Amino acid sequence: MVKSDKVKVERVDIENPENLNMILGMTHFIKSAEDLYEALVSSVPGIKFGLAFSEASSERLVRTEGNDPALVDLAARNLMRIHSGHSFLIFLKDAYPLNVLRRVKEVPEVCNIYCATSNPVQVIIAHTPQGGAILGVVDGQGPLGVENEEQRKARRELVRKFGYKLQ
Repeated sequence: MVKSDKVKVERVDIENPENLNMILGMTHFIKSAEDLYEALVSSVPGIKFGLAFSEASSERLVRTEGNDPALVDLAARNLMRIHSGHSFLIFLKDAYPLNVLRRVKEVPEVCNIYCATSNPVQVIIAHTPQGGAILGVVDGQGPLGVENEEQRKARRELVRKFGYKLQ
């Protein structure tokens, strides 16, 4: 075996042509795919989703579940490009991360959530001779300023309009 201390850092842009909501995280066991499926399907009636989980040992396959074949394929393609073991990616339709994130976090195998968003996402990966690691994500763009009182009022009205806060 050739030993090397080299680390290559790479940026992987998540392919998401419809600006779908997505959740990227880390989990640690082969049954994660089925457990995540159960958490999602039992969270929101009518939810459409696809998920992929990347094994880190044994056959090192991307395992997939979901009820929308196009979303399953999208998750698997992106996870192959991320190329990091024990990671998972979920794409959602007819639901938002807000509706499912608590249940996803409650899956016993889930270790970490990197992002839950519909923004453009870039994943920062470190590659070593052993494999790839997600260092972090770039979720959307940075802020342009701090909200003023009028913008604060508009934000509060918007979340109430959506039904996420009481009047």
